[in-house]
Amino acid sequence: MRVGITSVGIAKGLVVAAVLLLTPAVCGAQVKTETNCSDRKDNDGDGLADCGDADCAGKPECKPDGSAENTEAKCSDWIDNDEDGYVDCDDHDCERAKVAHCAGSWKGSPNRNVRSGPWDKAGNKPSEEELPQLGEGQSVEDLIGKGDDKDGERNDILCSDGVDNDGDGRIDCADFGCRFDPGVRVCEGSPGMRFSIVAAVGAGYTFVRDTTADPIENEPFVEFSKLQLRSFGPIPYVQDSFYLLSMRAEKTPRLTFAMFQVPLTRGHFLNINSGSGGLSKALVLSAAKQLLLSPPFYLYSAFEQGNSAAAEFSGPIDKKGFARYRAYVAGGAGRSTGNVGGRFFGFDSTNFTWGVGGIVQLNILGRYSGWDSQFLFTASPPTLAVNLGVKYDERSQERYVAMNSSVNFRWGRVAVAAENYTKREFEFESWSTAYNARVGVLLIRKWLMLGADFGEFIAGEPEKAPVVQETDLRRQLNELTWRAALHLYWYRNVGVASLMYTDREVEPSKAGQEGADRERSLRFSVQYRF
Repeated sequence: MRVGITSVGIAKGLVVAAVLLLTPAVCGAQVKTETNCSDRKDNDGDGLADCGDADCAGKPECKPDGSAENTEAKCSDWIDNDEDGYVDCDDHDCERAKVAHCAGSWKGSPNRNVRSGPWDKAGNKPSEEELPQLGEGQSVEDLIGKGDDKDGERNDILCSDGVDNDGDGRIDCADFGCRFDPGVRVCEGSPGMRFSIVAAVGAGYTFVRDTTADPIENEPFVEFSKLQLRSFGPIPYVQDSFYLLSMRAEKTPRLTFAMFQVPLTRGHFLNINSGSGGLSKALVLSAAKQLLLSPPFYLYSAFEQGNSAAAEFSGPIDKKGFARYRAYVAGGAGRSTGNVGGRFFGFDSTNFTWGVGGIVQLNILGRYSGWDSQFLFTASPPTLAVNLGVKYDERSQERYVAMNSSVNFRWGRVAVAAENYTKREFEFESWSTAYNARVGVLLIRKWLMLGADFGEFIAGEPEKAPVVQETDLRRQLNELTWRAALHLYWYRNVGVASLMYTDREVEPSKAGQEGADRERSLRFSVQYRF
């Protein structure tokens, strides 16, 4: 693989310096320079031709012209023509059969050599114009999952990792899901730093919130209910990398999630993040992708308690992408919320907290990603994935092993998911479990979707009760909740109006409340995601 101009310039500078010092003294010869920077010849005999020679630095013929770096000439001129930080064979755009100059330079990920589907026999990538014929009333969103497309790349992370995740021959922005799903932002316009906003204005009516401390009946409300600001895109000069900064400007504005992902080799990645997620991605999934407007917190609050920072490794287990793994180690102090820039203590405790875990995903049908939206906008091809994970966690008062399992199924206009969390707590010798079942039905394609979920948290009775129940333990109460939401797509799938009903019942805490807390509410929300 060839090297860039910068490193060549340094090496050339050292050679020239040595020549200047030694040659005149030894033989009185005059130092030669590259006299022609576009004749494809090494004029001064130093092994470096044209724009690869530091003598040509700054010459007009060596300046980028802004054209695509994808031809034999452009991939061998020592110029970063498209100014993406990669020169000649270091640029992915030169990975094509017609560029003989770079033959043998590319190894890439396991799926880069896929030659099925839209690739021709010579190994050339598909043209962006090679699209199946659209039927009457169809738009490009209807092409996702049709023909050779396997619908396994449909979020910003998978659409920028340089890997053909679903093995259909189309990588990143060449994949139909990346190109045509309105929720994918990295394939729109410039591939550089991008910004995204999820904003929602909501109105609601609380029929009853029956608690001893704060009883409320027949209470209407209106609020700017959601504002999420995101910055994301590739990390400069690190090909196939991705970063994400997510801020929630609700009540207390805070940077809730930060992630930096860089490639290792053959489709494996290192991910450094702020520790908000664990075995499940639900708590760090964008607010724009939640079918019931927010995750079921009773499913995660006792099991995903957050750390200050985490390092994750992920990648394929087999070459065909049937099985994938993700392993992580995380640490924090006190009661960490996962927020960036510090930690929050709900009680007087500074104990070091840490956790380690791993999860295996089996793609039985199609390809599934935890970063995908829970919404359906058009009919989906069959997808069935199973996730199995286990972790060990130490908190300020707890030590436990937790097991997570989930099933995700999509086909046509139906999306079904189920998830379970169970833990064995060692300090108090107790078992706790929680589950959630979710279903979504696309009633009218591109117009109307129905979503509902049901679940509960079952708190086990500890054999050794704690002397003092601090914040996290006090929240681990039996809970039963069901929700239903009707979503109207008023502008593609980025403008959504939602009407959601919630019925939630939580057992009284040990503080002496007589009856269970009960909340029944109706919420109307209009959100725009861009």
